[in-house]
Amino acid sequence: MEQQLTRRELEALRIIRNHILHIGGSPSVRQVMHEMGYRSPRSASILIDRLIEKSYVKRRSDGGLQLLAGTESDSSHAQTVNIPLVGTVTCGEPIMAEENVEAMIPVSTRLARPPHRYFLLRVKGDSMDKCQIFDQDLVLIRQQATAKEGDLVVALIDTEATVKEFHQSRNMIVLKPRSSNAAHQPIVLTDDFQIQGIVVATLPQNVLS
Repeated sequence: MEQQLTRRELEALRIIRNHILHIGGSPSVRQVMHEMGYRSPRSASILIDRLIEKSYVKRRSDGGLQLLAGTESDSSHAQTVNIPLVGTVTCGEPIMAEENVEAMIPVSTRLARPPHRYFLLRVKGDSMDKCQIFDQDLVLIRQQATAKEGDLVVALIDTEATVKEFHQSRNMIVLKPRSSNAAHQPIVLTDDFQIQGIVVATLPQNVLS
């Protein structure tokens, strides 16, 4: 039976989980050490050993860590996951997509549901204001390469990204704005674009304050 976690054990578990979900592998002892603010890897190693003893993680044969069943859904320690904020996307004319992570933002697992991967983008412009997506809002994106009719997507056109409503006809894709500003027009595509993900939620401007 799983035992109650201390505050530091809980923090270490979240670091391990976030690393596995969003980087694709378990963190090293030194990575846990740095994120916990320790000066010695021994302190991080002790926390990891305690998580193993309490049946929250186990060590694989290759030395990496694996989350045990139930860890993702236990509301006592899995309420948030850190999501990378990766630049700004224009809700209007596309702009160059930023690849560098600006920050890691805690988001409820009710929105960012494992095992999917997510990222956040900061919106610029008003081309999606009828969908309640406003300038400087953060949009939570579930990473995937496909979309259904009417989905709100982040599309990469050449090296530029934009948020639009997805529509598909026989041999073309139409990315439609949903704006009170008539200046915004649909983008018609036949190829040379990629869907980066689906908008699943909008976070207000003050989420970082």
